[in-house]
Amino acid sequence: MLWLKAFHIIAVICWFAALFYLPRLFIYHALSEDKVSRDRFKVMEAKLYSIIAWPSMLVTLVLGLGLLHFNPSYYLSAGWMHAKLTLVLLCVVYHFACRHFMLQLRDDKCQKSHKFFRVFNEAPVLLLVPIVILVVVKPF
Repeated sequence: MLWLKAFHIIAVICWFAALFYLPRLFIYHALSEDKVSRDRFKVMEAKLYSIIAWPSMLVTLVLGLGLLHFNPSYYLSAGWMHAKLTLVLLCVVYHFACRHFMLQLRDDKCQKSHKFFRVFNEAPVLLLVPIVILVVVKPF
């Protein structure tokens, strides 16, 4: 179980690294004024999403389910785990929102400003902090 937990944590770190960086690329993309820059950001966003974000999300979820399998009666009866799983679901929604904006930016159809993406960029922190607190402290 400890190996599974270690690789789960590694996958979470990789996933959140992508969730932190991809919206930052959106900010720079929205600010870019020339085609060369926009094309560069399109490539960077696509690679980050397909090579890091997508696989690490899948590994995080699969290993998380594996960890639940070790003691489902405990985990599924713990209030903190229900709260954590709800926040993880919001992370998945955020992940797919990033994909949505990435595709809009790729197709030059995104109407969101760099200011919107600066606010949007903060959401993963607002999800990660309570997730870590719930897992470590187990307050309820």
